[in-house]
Amino acid sequence: MGPLHDQEVNIDVEAANATAVGRMLAARPVLTGLAIAGEAIPGMRANLLLHAGPPIEWERASGPLRGALIGALLFEGLAKSEAAAMGMIQAGEVDLAPCHHHNAVGPMAGVISASMQVYVVENLVHGNKAFSTLNEGYGKVLRYGAYSPEVLDKLRWMNAEMAPLLAEALAQDEGIDLRALLAEALHMGDEGHNRNKAGSLIFLKSLAPRLAGLSSGPETRSRALKFLGDNPLSVLNPVMAACKAMADTAHNIEGSTIVSVMARNGTDFGIRVSGLGDRWFTAPVAIPQGLYFPGFKAEDASGDIGDSTITETAGIGGFAMASAPAIVTFVSGTPRDALNTTLEMYEICFTEHKYFTIPPLDFRGTPTGIDIRKVVETGITPRVNTGIAHKLAGVGQVGAGLVRPPLAMFEQALLAYAEEYGF
Repeated sequence: MGPLHDQEVNIDVEAANATAVGRMLAARPVLTGLAIAGEAIPGMRANLLLHAGPPIEWERASGPLRGALIGALLFEGLAKSEAAAMGMIQAGEVDLAPCHHHNAVGPMAGVISASMQVYVVENLVHGNKAFSTLNEGYGKVLRYGAYSPEVLDKLRWMNAEMAPLLAEALAQDEGIDLRALLAEALHMGDEGHNRNKAGSLIFLKSLAPRLAGLSSGPETRSRALKFLGDNPLSVLNPVMAACKAMADTAHNIEGSTIVSVMARNGTDFGIRVSGLGDRWFTAPVAIPQGLYFPGFKAEDASGDIGDSTITETAGIGGFAMASAPAIVTFVSGTPRDALNTTLEMYEICFTEHKYFTIPPLDFRGTPTGIDIRKVVETGITPRVNTGIAHKLAGVGQVGAGLVRPPLAMFEQALLAYAEEYGF
């Protein structure tokens, strides 16, 4: 989209936003299978590592992002040691790019490498696809910047043994409707970002009979089922891909002020706006405020990180906290705080979701479609609940909490919008 401020502009912002959000609400994301990242993700190649958040260079990368990049090179066998991995990146032998530039999303550090298995989510209404890796569970895992031998061994098992089983299971029929799964999970105490206990059980319920019927050995199937059942976050990654598939349909609508991407890399928080093309608007991340695992404290925390804010972008996560009062035992606060969080988010959103509804609010639709005009006018920034990574590479998760994006990037975006459209 070229500059418009030298032309006479007649933009109906409300109509543009109705189009953008209408497309997001109409999208129907379905988990159709799994595939190797290098074969499925557009533009993926052996020397490319994808990461969460807006673009960033190694020199500015946070500790957990550096740890995950090192771990990915060790996982791929491209480097034999931490020092060799760092040397490859610093020498320019490895390229870094945001997951969002390649139709993908990743929680926390969000690193995806070419041989990793990814979920494939297809929006059956608009035809676009989105991708995400498999979820490793809590604690000392790659997405939180850990890369010890046990972390890599788990990843290898997940990619070499569990992922092919899941692919074979999903190939048996039309896949798993993730919009329907989310709608049901919101009625069962989830909010879709940090509390996914119900959604993961629904996911397991759908996969279990398919896995049971496969010809692979019972021990292999049993281990996969146990891993999925023991991990309350199993469904998070495909849910994120579903939200990406929904939000992407709202992007590039001329004149729209709706946010289509929110993402963090541990250093910068970035947004993209539907009517402003592929430009990023960024500002420094904050440190989440929350609850810490035993032995850790706020001074250990990295800056806010992850693509998982795509859930809030699509109208769930922190925006649906009223559905999940029990989440406060994980991220801090009270049930009343969870309710107030959702109520506040209606102030900055364009509409209410048709399919994602909240029982404690008389089944009112979740706040959906962040409008940069409303954010700047009210001074209210989106509420996000998130995991907390240790600030040093190699340690992993140290807690979970709440955070708000910086207002400055919404102000930057609104100024750019005014210039672009001549207001």
